[in-house]
Amino acid sequence: MSTHAKRERLLLADLLEATGPDAPTLCEGWTTRDLAAHVVVRERRPDAAGGILIKQLASRLNRAMAEFTDKPYEELLQLIRTGPPRFSPFSLKQIDEMSNTVEFYVHTEDVRRAQADWTPRELDPVFQDALWSRLERAARLTGRGAPTGLVLRRPDGQTAVAHRGTPVVTVTGEPSELLMFALGRQRVADVELEGDKDAIAALQETKQLGI
Repeated sequence: MSTHAKRERLLLADLLEATGPDAPTLCEGWTTRDLAAHVVVRERRPDAAGGILIKQLASRLNRAMAEFTDKPYEELLQLIRTGPPRFSPFSLKQIDEMSNTVEFYVHTEDVRRAQADWTPRELDPVFQDALWSRLERAARLTGRGAPTGLVLRRPDGQTAVAHRGTPVVTVTGEPSELLMFALGRQRVADVELEGDKDAIAALQETKQLGI
């Protein structure tokens, strides 16, 4: 079984350790400490993590985030490296791989690309294919807030329709970069956009992309 999620987990933990708890991230308003707390809450507090998507649970999520951001940073990193407890769905290898490969890749880039001296990371074709597989399945969900039609296209021509509508903007790039774009990181994604000029501008500025 592939271990992309496990590798990305350890890369994220190492990067968080190297940058320290007060470094910026691409997640608005979050330092690396906040991002680390988010990762831990998502895996260890399922009763609160639902607040990421469900407004009625937002207050519970906020309390859990406050609790974990107050913990020593080194403890948060150890919890990330250790992984979820046995009672967590993420402890199952298939769910971990399906749910966390993208989660940890994107959050690693949230830290890397927020630093002034960041450089592009080369990814192997197998990992790019794994990211594309996940993006294809989630394309409609990530693109639901797009103000235009939105098509995601790999350099080899494979496409995924993220949002139906007109005018259509086609975004071309490697799967890893398309993921960053589709998950709301438009300004740092290495992609090319084709389509109506006004539609492209609207898409680049929207805050509604992503889950």
